[in-house]
Amino acid sequence: MLQLLGDELIGSPRLAVFELVKNAYDADATEVVVRIDLASSDPPTITVTDDGDGMSLDLLRSVWLVPGDDHRRRQREEGKRSAKHHRLPLGEKGLGRFAVHKLGNRIDVTTRAARFDECVVDIDWNELIEKPFLDEAPVTVRERPPRLFTGGRTGTRIRISELRGPEWQRGEIRRLANQITAICSPFEEPGGFQAKLEVPGKEDWIEDLPDFREILNRATWKFSFRLDETGRFDFDYQFRRVPGLNLDGREVSKSGDKLKLPPVAKRGRTSENVVANTDTTRGIGPVTGEFHVFDRDREVLRRLGDTRLLTSYLDENGGVRVYRDGIRVYNYGEQGDDWLGLDLRRVNIPTRRVSRNIILGAVHLSIESSVDLVEKTNREGFVENDACSRLRDIVLGALGALEEERQIDKERIRHLTQKPTDAAARIDKPIAELRRALDDRGARETFEPYVAKIERDYVDMQETLLTAGMSGLNLAVVFHEVDRGVRVLHRVITEGKDMEGAARQAKELTRVLDGFSTLLRRDSKRRHRASRLVKAAREFNLLRLRHHRIRFECPVLDGAGDFESSFSFGLVLGALNNLIDNALYWMRVRWPELPDDHATSRRRLFLGTSHDFEHGPAILVADSGTGFRDSPEHITRPFFTRKPSGMGLGLYYANLAMELNGGQLAFPEPGEVEVPETYDGALVAMVFKG
Repeated sequence: MLQLLGDELIGSPRLAVFELVKNAYDADATEVVVRIDLASSDPPTITVTDDGDGMSLDLLRSVWLVPGDDHRRRQREEGKRSAKHHRLPLGEKGLGRFAVHKLGNRIDVTTRAARFDECVVDIDWNELIEKPFLDEAPVTVRERPPRLFTGGRTGTRIRISELRGPEWQRGEIRRLANQITAICSPFEEPGGFQAKLEVPGKEDWIEDLPDFREILNRATWKFSFRLDETGRFDFDYQFRRVPGLNLDGREVSKSGDKLKLPPVAKRGRTSENVVANTDTTRGIGPVTGEFHVFDRDREVLRRLGDTRLLTSYLDENGGVRVYRDGIRVYNYGEQGDDWLGLDLRRVNIPTRRVSRNIILGAVHLSIESSVDLVEKTNREGFVENDACSRLRDIVLGALGALEEERQIDKERIRHLTQKPTDAAARIDKPIAELRRALDDRGARETFEPYVAKIERDYVDMQETLLTAGMSGLNLAVVFHEVDRGVRVLHRVITEGKDMEGAARQAKELTRVLDGFSTLLRRDSKRRHRASRLVKAAREFNLLRLRHHRIRFECPVLDGAGDFESSFSFGLVLGALNNLIDNALYWMRVRWPELPDDHATSRRRLFLGTSHDFEHGPAILVADSGTGFRDSPEHITRPFFTRKPSGMGLGLYYANLAMELNGGQLAFPEPGEVEVPETYDGALVAMVFKG
């Protein structure tokens, strides 16, 4: 049973060595040395020696030789810290000692505690397994005068021979060396604990391993953050100059910001929290971390030099690791362990998202605060509970904050290293050049019907694709609102209360679906009143406005400033819905607490009109959210977004929809148009052709 436990609970020999090193940490050691003897003619051995507290005869008998003893867990719960380094123990289940049985058949333990003699334990599994009953297989523990830990020295040495499992070849030794280096967080200064690997006679196997700090210094982006227990988010972002590129570095620092969380499906619905708060960090405590992100574009790598070394290191070691009190939690950040889903997350937006093979990152937790994060018995991460899910959300939220800033500088790099491409480019310019060339040759009249048909077909295709894109962006809203509405309707009917309210809810659901059918309908440009467009948008979003307690002001529905213009109704309605969707999200970011009622809500949405634009009349969309941090040039580019898991297409589509209808999307400054002062967030104008 003990051998089976060692085999089943410890995933690999390398992880078994890690467990022995972690035991040394709990023993208050300053240094632990792992020695693997492979070069001599004798059979190979593994020796793990530390300078920790060591064990007395009583502790050996009552704790170390007792499977599942919770000695360390009780110490942690009582807040009992170690004498020298004031550490809380990492162990909690009393199972890490089975690591020795994973590694070999013979185990020799020599240990000494302060003011005690040395204790020696010899375990020979070959002899023990031959005995049919446990009482016939005694393990002898003997005391002797100090021979190994002489003078005032204390500590433990575990020597394992008759090694089991695969042979320790060069590749496995190099991987073990990297793991031992990473047992203590290399992102922080040494905190009184150091682990080393020695391979006598085979030093050349590990002497050329890349220096971790040197690798980090070649990262293009550095991002460090802290989320405290109240939800306060601080971060520092740094874009470093790329050698050979005429591009300045850039730094951004934020204090007291809000951490935007990725949308998470829970019990068939999306979590209401869009920013981190005290509930997010409950049982996790403060979270700090840093990300070093690399640019693997060929042109950038060429300027960094030694491309093969860097890419091979990232392929093998890329990812985000987790540390508690500076000691690593496996298997987070190992090859094959994509615990954050980075690679899958990058599939939809490859140019914006960070994948495992371009990041070296670390997340730091406190063992004292992260009480709800429980390590699995097999030492492969935390138990998948609610706290573990919230930790994942926190890290993805921090990564999203990095990606927001990174996309700005990534675009600057691409502008210098590649031919710039504009996904929003229209065919107007090449068509105009073609017509000029035909005029020069006197062939305009002959070819004009073909040129005009090409132009019409292109515009038709663009409108078709744009309509489909608008529909896709609004489809998620429809699904979510109908799902929520059906649940509310079901509850009202089953409780047998407020049947009038149930009828109203059913009617509002049909309005949402009617509004979506309007979006799907491709219609030609006709003259429509602004009030009709705004009314359709209000009905489409009525359930959402009510659910999120939005104070809604819409003077145009009372006839104030109404106007008429020619446009494709469904296309422009889709654009307006996307502006409202953005407003609702950023109001929830600024005011995360759900208000008690609409009357006291600080979440405010304004739909009005303006005749102050030279191009023509406009519909104004103003809110009380966070407002824009970036220039109109950036926020209307495809795939640029600061919304977690956002596609970055909403404003791009809205802008394109207005252009196709002869108008434009404008971002006036406060004071340029008349909007009530309480709407101090974002302000967008849909300017129509006069």
